Amino acid sequence: MTVRLAHRRDVPAIMTVLEAARGIMRASGNMHQWANGYPSEALIRDDIAGRFGFIVEDKGKVAGYFAFIPSPEPTYARIYNGVWLDDTLPYHVIHRIGSLPDVHGVFATIMDFAFSIDRNIRIDTHRDNLIMQHNLAKHGFRYCGIIFLASGDERLAYQSIVGGVRFKHNQFYFK
Repeated sequence: MTVRLAHRRDVPAIMTVLEAARGIMRASGNMHQWANGYPSEALIRDDIAGRFGFIVEDKGKVAGYFAFIPSPEPTYARIYNGVWLDDTLPYHVIHRIGSLPDVHGVFATIMDFAFSIDRNIRIDTHRDNLIMQHNLAKHGFRYCGIIFLASGDERLAYQSIVGGVRFKHNQFYFK
């Protein structure tokens, strides 16, 4: 699998992946995350315009999507019932992870990519998203507490810090 910067022409395939991911959530009992049209096509287009949207390709086919955004994340400014592992270092946030149900290894591919860019990664998920919580634990993320989205919705917050070199986002070269 490979990761590459998403392009506008990828939007239909990305929306298909995100709809499939929503189906995986519903089938596993996560009935409330990604409701009311989230993530919208407009949001995905904004990710792409900001050069934060990435796709995971498997054999030339779009198999996954995620947003990879440099700090600060405004909703992470306050954490409740816990603390971040480190609240002084810059970090990247991963949002909107989705994959096709018949493709395995997308999450690991995303993590390999993310930690090749930054050693400090934060992510949040819905309390009912047991699949994501399992993957986060499997990949060394530690539960840090609760954050609240701009909408007021609660999310479980995670962070992982590993060894590696840190670069500034605007110094990357993406195809």
